[in-house]
Amino acid sequence: MCRFYQIFPKASKSYKPLIAMAHVPPLPGTPLFDQNKGVQGLIDHVKRDTEILLAGGFDAILFCNEGDRPYQLNAGLEASAVMTRVATECKPTDRPFGVDFLWDAQCALAIAIGSGASFMREVISGSWESDMGPWNPDAAKLLRDRRAFGREDLGIFANITPEFASAIGNRTAAQIAKSTVVSSLPDVILVSGPMAGSEPDVNTVAKVREAVDSNIPVLLNTGAKSNTIKEFFKYADGCIVGSDLKRDGYTWNEVDPERVKRFIDAARS
Repeated sequence: MCRFYQIFPKASKSYKPLIAMAHVPPLPGTPLFDQNKGVQGLIDHVKRDTEILLAGGFDAILFCNEGDRPYQLNAGLEASAVMTRVATECKPTDRPFGVDFLWDAQCALAIAIGSGASFMREVISGSWESDMGPWNPDAAKLLRDRRAFGREDLGIFANITPEFASAIGNRTAAQIAKSTVVSSLPDVILVSGPMAGSEPDVNTVAKVREAVDSNIPVLLNTGAKSNTIKEFFKYADGCIVGSDLKRDGYTWNEVDPERVKRFIDAARS
């Protein structure tokens, strides 16, 4: 069975899992880190957001270092350690959670192992030109390490249209998705817009869903909004949402309970 359906056993055509982002403020050593609040400040912020998201009815939480601008392709040891602590102290006890690190898949794997996450989200394959410079993920090492570290149960959600980047070459998103499934063995395909909080073209999601084996879920990864989720759910098997749940819809603000309710009501209808 696909790991996605082991993590979300209720998932079906009539029930699409909703995964909420818990954006971690800037980590120690990054340009925007708040030294006065320290690491405890990160935990307090994420705990508040997570409690609202869980009360709202999301199926899972995804912890991510969204505040670490400018992003880096090779994380430091302190980033892995702090993210593991935040996820461990803030994780739900009654539903799954995942982790992500922008943009180092090996770091995300380390955090997942240390915190006991059920899934991780990353760009795992391809070659990209990006705001962070040339980018060449290594799916082979990632999946071999997952096996070596005894986490064969860990779902890997592969972003095939990463934000702040574009593919080197001329393959379409649908062609990349189809090839990635065969060559890199992800558990889920994610389709994103060009930046955090921005949606992809709905036709791109439709073409990716058509191109990929029906046993592999395709999720909307960015840009999910209460007023447009109905259109994307014609094709996507679920979604990851962050910005639309924040005050004023701004990615780096705190979670807004009213916007959470609005999104849940729209997505569940």
